[in-house]
Amino acid sequence: MAQWQEAAAIKSDIEVADTILIHRHVRPDPDALGSQLGLQRILRNVYPEKNIYVVGGIVRDLEFLGKMEHVEEDMYQDALVMILDTANQARIDGQFALKGKTIVKIDHHPDEDAYASRQIVDTTVSSTSEMIVELAEQWNYPIDKEAAFLLYAGIVGDTGRFQFRNATARTFEIASKLIAKDIDTNYLYRQMYKTDLATLQLQGYVLQNVVVTEEGVGYVKIDVDVLRQFHASPETASQLVNSFSGLEGLKCWVMFVENKEEIRVRIRSKGPVINEVAKRYRGGGHPMAAGATIDSWDEMDDVIHALKEVAKPFTFENEES
Repeated sequence: MAQWQEAAAIKSDIEVADTILIHRHVRPDPDALGSQLGLQRILRNVYPEKNIYVVGGIVRDLEFLGKMEHVEEDMYQDALVMILDTANQARIDGQFALKGKTIVKIDHHPDEDAYASRQIVDTTVSSTSEMIVELAEQWNYPIDKEAAFLLYAGIVGDTGRFQFRNATARTFEIASKLIAKDIDTNYLYRQMYKTDLATLQLQGYVLQNVVVTEEGVGYVKIDVDVLRQFHASPETASQLVNSFSGLEGLKCWVMFVENKEEIRVRIRSKGPVINEVAKRYRGGGHPMAAGATIDSWDEMDDVIHALKEVAKPFTFENEES
């Protein structure tokens, strides 16, 4: 694993650091939080004498995974900062993250911003949570039941409950090891996929208003009026991006969600590579899952047109003539 050659050096950094601050990206998903909190648990078990903090905001629906901690700028002076699941500097949650003595990046997104002094980036892995399991094994750090729960949550989140093509044989092997820790998967799934009536009604709106082009591009527009109607936040609406993913004939799809002065663009795909489209609109991500930002609804048609261009030539293997 050439791309993991920094693992030994990062372990040495961990060993000598008195203070370790663990960051991840803004608006965290289960993988961001699962890898962050899971790594903290692993390191605290091995090094109970060290000061190890998790930093950033929290999403209300994911509070069951754990809480963040308050830190001050002067804590970074001699600290090791580990930034997980975050492709570029702009998405780091925490204003002091890059002020640490040593900066480490661990991520599975395309490496387009090498902002750290040490990094392990592997786009072949399902999730950063899966990477943390791999690293813990290399470092001979035990994973207890609590850490296993958190890391399993991250893997489940980024693989869509193992439905996405990023779930490899290794992913299932690692998931099996975590389940063997006797984690409560029933509780996890109840918490991750619970919903309230307002969100369920918003999902109904999404399903009634999805538009699909002849090229196989699906899209839904959620403006501030719709959010007010269903008492929903932009974060809640964005989580519904896969609501219509099973629609027959769909190749890729996008949800536009208005948020204050900008419009979030959530793009997903069953085959066409869509992260290059996201890059054109202040975004990026994985080939099959990406995000972007536009400034006005006038740009929505441009994004849809760009997705049509990548979707049109794509054909599913079992449909080729």
